[in-house]
This record gives sequence, C-alpha cells and structure tokens, in this order.
Amino acid sequence: MQVRSVLLINGSSYGRRGNSQRLLDRTHRFLPGNADRIELVLAELPCEGEEGCVKQWSSALARASAIIIATGTYWDSWGWPLQRYLEWMTPTEGTSLWLGKPVGVLVTMHSVGGKCVLSRLQGVLSTFGAVIPPMSGLVYSTVAHEHFQRLIGEHGADRVRASDVSADLWSLDDIEIVCHNLVMAMECGEERPWRGWAVDRSRPSVCWLD
Repeated sequence: MQVRSVLLINGSSYGRRGNSQRLLDRTHRFLPGNADRIELVLAELPCEGEEGCVKQWSSALARASAIIIATGTYWDSWGWPLQRYLEWMTPTEGTSLWLGKPVGVLVTMHSVGGKCVLSRLQGVLSTFGAVIPPMSGLVYSTVAHEHFQRLIGEHGADRVRASDVSADLWSLDDIEIVCHNLVMAMECGEERPWRGWAVDRSRPSVCWLD
C-alpha cells in the first residue's frame, strides 16, 4: 500500500509554542519515509471564518491516509482550538473524509486529567468515523518527564525503562509504538468497505429551544 499522507493536527491552545508541537515533531522519525506530512496548527487559524476553515480542513483531511492529533489538558478537556475544529467539522461526520482512517492521539498534562481527555477524544473520533488502532494514544505528563529526566541524569542513558514503576508510565519512547500501530492500521484497513450511519447534517447549530 502506498501511504499518501499523514495529517498532523495541533489542537493546543499554545499552537507551535506548546508541548503538543514537540510531541508531533517527534512523530516524523517514526512515520514512513514516503508519507507526506500535512500540518494543521489550529490555534493559528489562517483561514477566513467557519466556511473557509472547513473547506481548508476538509481538503487536508481528504488527502490523508491517517491522522495524528495532539493536545494539552485544560480543565479536564482538550484545547479550545480542537473543540472549535470538532464543532465546525461536525457536518463531515461519517463521510469519506473520516471513514476508516486510523487516528493516533497524543495528550500532555501537568499531573492529572489527561487519560480522561484521551479516552473521550478517542470516543469522539470513533463517532466521526475514524479507526482507533490498539495502543494508539498516550498521555505524557510533567511528572513523568521529570521522573525520566532524573533517571537519565543518574544513569547516563538516552532510553530508561526500568522494571519498577517506570515501566507503567507513558514515555516519549511510546510515540514510536503509536506511530507503528497507526501504520499497521493503514496497511490493513484502507481497502475495507466501511459504512456510516445516517447523520442529520443540516442542523448541527440550529437553536431548537423556543
């Protein structure tokens, strides 16, 4: 199978300045060399208004064979740029833009809340029509980062995965696993005849209260 492209979506409130971009930058070394990378930094919003953005975003999504989304954790939720993206893209739910495309999710957090964000976001993406491969999402925390940095400093190793509690923490090394499983899902699922259910696309923003 020829991989057309991978869409990298930065949903962080801090755009290119935040931790989400640093995680996305690390995915490049683990993606197929023949894959184009399409990058969307949602906080920058270079498009004009909702209609213009949906057109631009849909064009990028149409070219993609797979998707990787990164976001921080903000009061138990994902970044506001990603929320706007999901809301504005609601009319594309269940279309060929999403249907059957594998998606990986990378979440950062300070100490708590990120796993809830990961699970909820994967559920939303599944409803849009995307495929969630096994072990295709991770949450990397400030606490874990400081822990691994301390171990690296003590042992002088670039990769630290001890047999104690460290083995049960997501690390930056796990980005390789996310990318590997994403590629496996692309190879296995691109030609499958996925089907979507009926969706009311005409009224996602209608005010229905009298």
